[in-house]
Order: sequence, then C-alpha cells, then structure tokens
Amino acid sequence: MGGTLSLAKYSIGVGDRFARQAKAQLQACKMAAEHGVDVIPVWNKSNREHTIIGSTPASTRAAADEAVKALGWSKPYHVDADHINLQTMDKFVEACDFFTLDVADLIGRPCEAAAVRAFVEGHRELWGELLVPGVARPFRVDRNFMGQVANKYLAAVQEAGRIYRRLEAKKGKGQFITEVSMDETDSPQTPAELLLILVALADEGIPVQTIAPKFTGRFDKGVDYVGDLAKFTEEFSDDVAVIAFAVQHYGMSSNLKLSVHSGSDKFSLYGPIHCTLEQFGAGVHLKTAGTTWLEELIGLAESGGEGLELAKEIYSEAYAQRQDLCAPYATVIDIDPAQLPAPEVVARWPPEQFVSALRHNPKCPAYNPSFRQLLHVGFKVAARMGTRYLDLLSAMESTIAKNVTGNLFERHLKPVFIGAGR
Repeated sequence: MGGTLSLAKYSIGVGDRFARQAKAQLQACKMAAEHGVDVIPVWNKSNREHTIIGSTPASTRAAADEAVKALGWSKPYHVDADHINLQTMDKFVEACDFFTLDVADLIGRPCEAAAVRAFVEGHRELWGELLVPGVARPFRVDRNFMGQVANKYLAAVQEAGRIYRRLEAKKGKGQFITEVSMDETDSPQTPAELLLILVALADEGIPVQTIAPKFTGRFDKGVDYVGDLAKFTEEFSDDVAVIAFAVQHYGMSSNLKLSVHSGSDKFSLYGPIHCTLEQFGAGVHLKTAGTTWLEELIGLAESGGEGLELAKEIYSEAYAQRQDLCAPYATVIDIDPAQLPAPEVVARWPPEQFVSALRHNPKCPAYNPSFRQLLHVGFKVAARMGTRYLDLLSAMESTIAKNVTGNLFERHLKPVFIGAGR
C-alpha cells in the first residue's frame, strides 16, 4: 500500500450504536458538501459499545461501506476504533483505519525520574516566557512546571507510543490515522500543558493527526455544555494556537487538529468553535456519537403505534434499571431523579409529548434533560431486545432517517463547519 492516510481539515465522528443509520448520517455530510464545505464522516464505535450491542468492528465497516456505495460518496471516509488500548486494539486492526488511543487511565501515573529529567533538560528551548502566536499572554515555563507536567502526562504519552508502534507493525506506516485521547480524566489540561504533551508526543515519534484534550466545564452525555463559555472560548482558541506552534516547531503532522469529544449536542459551544476555526483557518474533528441513538427513539415515538409503545417500554426498563445503567457514566451525566417521570405517566403520553420531552430543545417547555440523559445511557435496554428493536428500525426507517439527517446537518454540521447564518 502506498501513500500516507491523511485526515481532512473538517471531520465528524458519527457514532451509530446499532449500525443502521449510516446512510442517514452520510446524507447530512452530502448536504454540507452541497453548501461548499467538505466534512468527512468517521464512524466510531468503542470496544465497550461492541460488547454491549454484540456487534463487531467488521459490522461497522460494512455499514459504512454500504452507505458510501448507496449514496455514491466519492470523498474519503473512515472507521474509528474508538478509545482502544493495548488490551482491546487487536480486534479493530483489520476493519479500522482510524484509531483513537485512549491513555487517560495513565494520566497521573508517575514516570521514571530519568525520563522526566531527560524531557525537561532536552527542551530547554521552552524555558522562560514562551510567546505562542495567537495566545494573548506568554506561558511561563520553568524546570518545576515541566517536571510537574512530565510526571503527570509522560507515562500516558509513552503508553500511546507503545500502542502506536504495535499498530504500525500490524497495519504499516502511514496506513492509519492516529488520534490521542486524554479527555476522560478529572481535570482539564491548560494550553501550556497541551503544548508540553504535544512536544512529548513528537519525541515519542507518534504521527498524531488529532488530539482530544479535556476542556474546561462539563461535557455531560446528550445535553448542552455546562460551564464558563467565555473561559472555554479562550481555552479552545489558545489550544488551536498551541497546535499551530507545535506543528511549526516540532515537526508534527501538518494537519494536526483538535478533537472535541462532545458527549453529543454541545450547541452553545458551536458558535465559538466556528469563529475560532475561521480566525485561525484551522480544522477540527467533532465527535457526537450518542445523538443518533436518541434520534432513533424520537423517530420511533413519532411513528406512533408500535414504535411509540416500544420507546415507552425502553424508558420503563431504563427507569427500573437506572442505577446500573448510570453507574458507568456517573461522571458525565447529571440526572435529577425528581425530574424523571414515572413509567406509568409516560405510558399515557401521546407521541408529541414523548418527542418533546426527549428532543434536545431547551426552548421547549416540555424538554426534560434528565429524561433525555437516562435514555442516552439506556441503549443497553434496546440492545437486549435484539431483532425486535432492529426490525422496528427497519420498518420505520424513513421517519428515523429524517430525524437523524436533519439533526446532524442542521444542529451540528451547519453551526460548526458552515456557519449558522449560511
């Protein structure tokens, strides 16, 4: 195989838990292209999701390939082995060409003192007041600060190197896209810390094309951003500037860009992200996985009849199992139990009421973020239904596809990549 696989300037990570909405998702990307903006789809699915659903990376690849063929998509597309590590990567090697290396568990693990010293002493060029074009204030970098950052992140970077080299041995140099994920951790990385992380990744020889830091604020599943919007905007802008600096001075991939692991639907951030990308001429990779599953539920409920009844049954089961369903996501959901309607109440709802409670529209009085978040993590319930759920997806495909495509284009692709006013 020749050439180096390169991720385009704009890309969208589209999760599809049940691998049924690839055509609807790709249609949204085609609509963006009709507006003059190419946004490359990346179908992402983690080992945890595959285990819960009972699917395989090959099925994700097959769904993507089928959609591309059906819609005549001639631009690039990718399949992401999302949040893999040394223990889970092997099953993804054949089907995937994009690998998100998740090393967040190693953040804070002490690194060998000699490696820390070598990093600090090896980058004396960073000592002092460091001016990064596009960042308003200089970074103050000294031995102590570099040592603290190295002690916190160097072990994670070294692990990323081990995963990368094992992938390279199996797939070949330049034959896959590498993302490094450090977002699933307790505290955000400052722009100065991100710069040192990028320098360490360069030292490790990883041709990373996108990096997912943890940003300021809460990125809860399926609901909007909670936090200081002005602070996020400044941080995001500084991170973009840091990436440009690392590319120029440390030989990193020329297309290196930020990856925003959004947890889906961070609508209030999309305007500031778009403005920053315009200002710097930068790219971004946006992951918005869980939205598709919720749009499936909305489509089922809108269909009425059997679809509505199944959606209500899924909520009833999720309500009964809410402690077990929520436990793995405790740090990224914020559900108020008092705001969860009793299943017997939901059982009497007409389609419009179910949809209004679930659809992410804060301006709608019936919108219920706790209801939405519980269903966001409740896809296990549908997975256990097997063909019963999947058959209804097929039977009501047109209604579901309309919701999936409209949501992805109007509420994600357009405000981030095109501009809400266009």
